[in-house]
Formats: sequence, C-alpha cells, structure tokens
Amino acid sequence: MYPAGCVGQAIGPPALYHPRMTTRRPDQDLHLASLVIHGGQEPDPATGAVMSPISLASTYAQTSPGEHAGYAYARGHNPTRYALERCVAALERSTLTQEQDITNGGFAFASGLAATAVILELLDTGDHLVAMDDLYGGTYRLMTNVRERSQGIRVTYVDMTDVQNVIDAITDRTRLIWVETPTNPLLKLADLKAIGDLGKQRNILTVCDNTFATPMLQRPLEYGFDLVMHSATKYLGGHSDLIAGVLVTKRGDLAERLRFLQNAVGSILGPFDSYLTLRGIKTLAVRMRQHCASAQRIAQWLEAHEKVQHVGYPGLATHPQHELARRQMRLDGPPAGGGMIALSLKGGLDEARRFLQHVRVFTLAESLGGVESLIEHPAIMTHASVPPKIRQELGISDALIRVSVGIEDTDDLIADLDRALAAI
Repeated sequence: MYPAGCVGQAIGPPALYHPRMTTRRPDQDLHLASLVIHGGQEPDPATGAVMSPISLASTYAQTSPGEHAGYAYARGHNPTRYALERCVAALERSTLTQEQDITNGGFAFASGLAATAVILELLDTGDHLVAMDDLYGGTYRLMTNVRERSQGIRVTYVDMTDVQNVIDAITDRTRLIWVETPTNPLLKLADLKAIGDLGKQRNILTVCDNTFATPMLQRPLEYGFDLVMHSATKYLGGHSDLIAGVLVTKRGDLAERLRFLQNAVGSILGPFDSYLTLRGIKTLAVRMRQHCASAQRIAQWLEAHEKVQHVGYPGLATHPQHELARRQMRLDGPPAGGGMIALSLKGGLDEARRFLQHVRVFTLAESLGGVESLIEHPAIMTHASVPPKIRQELGISDALIRVSVGIEDTDDLIADLDRALAAI
C-alpha cells in the first residue's frame, strides 16, 4: 500500500520511565476503570509528580549533533502528548510495546478531523473506500468535498447495518472500510466482528470511529479492526473545553507509518490540550456510567411521550439492532446504550424550533459527550454540510433532534424536556 521509501525514520519516544519508578502492574492486568487513571502513566521520574506534567518546550538540548535524551523537536516528541497517547492506547487494548520503538499504538492530533485526515493519507490516488452512510457531517465533508478532489480517492457510502451492503460495494481498488457505530446522528449500529473479519479476509484496512461508544463500551481492536479513531473533544475530554483527536492501532506497521505521518503532516495535539484530555479521561468510567443510566431512562420516557414520533437509542428493545447492541456495547459487563439519543418529533421544523427554544437545563449547542447535557438540530447544525437530498434519504428530517445526555440529575433533565415539549 505504501510506496517504497515512504515510511521514513520512525519518530518514537525515549525510554518511558526511570527504572526505579516502574512498580505498577502491566496495563493489560488492570480493569478499564483503573486504566482511565493509571493507563500508560507513571509518576514523573524527575519529581515524583503523580500527574503528567505539561511540557511546553518546543526544542530540546543535544549533547552532540544527533545525540539527545530521546527528544529533539516538539512536533515529533512531547512527553505530555506521549502520556495521553499511551493512556488511550491502553484503554483500546492496543498490545504494542515500547520495545517496538513506538508509543504503544496511540497518536494524538489537533482535532478528530485532523486524525481522520491522517488516516486518509494512508490511501493513494485512485484508491476506493467504503464508508457508513450515516456518519458525522464533518467526515462526509472531508471525504467527499475535499479528498475526492484533492487526493483523487473515491468514496461509496452504504448502510452498514447490513454487512452484505459492504461486501457489494467492495471493488478491486477498495483499500479502506470506514465504520461509525453508533452512528451520528441516527444511532445505527454496524456489526464490528463481521466487518473486522471481512477486512481481514479481503486485506482491506478497517477503521472505526468509536467516539460515541468510547472504549468503556466497545473496543473495535478486539473485533479485528486495524484502527480506532476518537474525537477526543467529546467523551474522552468530557468537559467541552478542548479540541482533540486520537488514533489507536495494535499493528506495528501501521503504528510506524502513523508516527511518520503525524510528524510529517504536523497536525499534532499541543501539550496543554493533551494534559486536559488526560485529566478528563480520569473520570471517564464514572461519567459513562451516569451518561448511560440517564440516557436509558430518558429514552424510555421519550418513547412514551405523545408528542414524540420516534426514539432511536440502542438500549431500547424497540431499536432494530438492540440485540447487536447487547452483544458489542457493554459497560462493566452489562449491556449499555451510550449517552446519545435521537428523537423525531411529531411535526416539522416549526415544532423542532419551538422545542429547542424552550429547553433550559439542556444547552442548544453543537458537540456532545460533555458533563453538561446538549441538544441540537442535525439538519441545520452538525449535518448541514450533508446535501438535503442525502439527508432526506438517510432520515435526517427537520423533525430530528440529537440529544447528548450529561451527568446532571436525571429528574431535572426529564422535567426540562417535558417543559419544552409542552411548548410545541
């Protein structure tokens, strides 16, 4: 897939820790609720600080030309970013080790779209990729409105709720399968094991945008996927105060290539945002428990409301792929539906506007996954870049509302939705 000589010199970190400080169990021995706090991290070897320090230096002293302590220039090397990359790689159960001269398979970027753009750099001109038809509007914009023109790639969007649609779309130039599950905004699911197996059988790279589920609910690498992408702006950061993206792989060849591309393209995550993301991840386990519990209860309440036409939530028995959700989306063992809800109101744009103008605890805003509950109108806001005809075909109607359930008191959230629905 890669032209000869394109990989370049690996940009890997130095030895992670002082030998006397590596006293904890290996990451693979810890549960996820412990990994969010300790994954890929140890106390700072210089001071013993229990939190990874923010390293702001842009360049590092060398004892002789080309001889240094493992850090040369901050675009390629930054200890704060490395700590974040190791942590997310541990959460996604990447099995790469430091001996392979890479950062445990994790890579942090300036945004989720920057991470997506680097994945597309793995493709050559004329290559073909198959993508989920219902996916984040920015991903569609990048693939279709930018890279089809500038890179010459071809994209086919299919409904991946049926794996046969993926099989039928594959051509002799297909090099990548791009999955979102649950999808944005309709919360459709793709069978991770079936698609992971398909990628292996056909020698096609498989990528999963795992933003909605987070590693707490599903880990696509365990189903045979080659790459996992997160908009860390969302649940990983968790506080609506940063923009970040993360990639994870457990394939050594991909990790080497991604480290090269991360340094060559330069769309790295800065040290302060790396620190903020790490700080957010430490509460990911407890936050996801509350997100899921509240969303389940709210979805059930919405489903019974007379002014709601339809509720899309994987945790509901009425979701067409509820059994798949029970198999591949699990929180500490029991099935969980996540923190996102899609609902369609009875009516159209006018009813949707009135509803959204009357929420008070929910905030009308784009984005998702923060501690605060957010609500938005996909057709006007997050998915406005998707052509109206395609939105209509997908079911992104003027009556569709996307809800990101935060960690406020569930009764307050239900009362807020009840007041807003009464205004229709």
